[in-house]
Order: sequence, then structure tokens, then C-alpha cells
Amino acid sequence: QVQLVESGGGSVQAGGSLRLACTTSGLPFRMYTMGWFRQAPGKERDLVAAINWGSGVTYYADSVKGRFTISRDNAKNTMYLQMNSLEPEDTAVYYCNKDPRQGATLVAWGQGTLVTVSS
Repeated sequence: QVQLVESGGGSVQAGGSLRLACTTSGLPFRMYTMGWFRQAPGKERDLVAAINWGSGVTYYADSVKGRFTISRDNAKNTMYLQMNSLEPEDTAVYYCNKDPRQGATLVAWGQGTLVTVSS
């Protein structure tokens, strides 16, 4: 059974940084474009960044471009999201999963990791 595990969230003040990590059991990241998603209270879950595991090509939503950096560690089958210059609007639960934009079927969502940014 595929499991996704997100970690690294926390509470920071505006302007601070956090680094999230996504690990998995049962899902070979190297076969997919993987993404980070976030869901703020009362809002839909949105894709904020993605990375093609093989080519390293990345995608960022406009709201995080220039502040967030997605990366992967092939040896550890782990994906990261470095978040800098955090804003209160970044407050959300962050999840990882396949990037669905080319029709990939999502796997079961993990618990996510909560990021809280205070002003």
C-alpha cells in the first residue's frame, strides 16, 4: 500500500523559512512528476509546486514563485519544499502527491504537515 508522509511544518513569523519533506513507501518517485499541494481553511487544495523526477523540470504557482524551491533526492526517494519569505497567506496544510496535470492518478493523501505563518 502506497503511503505518503509529509513533515517539516511548524509555526513561523512572516519572513521566516521552513523546509518540508515528503517521503514514501511503495511509490517510486522517479517514475512521476511529483507535486506539493496546500489547503488553507475553507479553501480547495491547490498545487503550488511540482518537479519532474527524471528531468528536474519544475513548476511553481504564481503565488509562490521566487519564494519556494522544490527539489528531490533520488537516493532517498524524498522530495523537499524550501519555503522562504513566508507570508501569512501561506498558512495551510501542505501535502505531496503526484502532479495530476498530465492525467496522473493521485494516490491516497497523507496526513499533511501544517504551516502557520503569523504576521
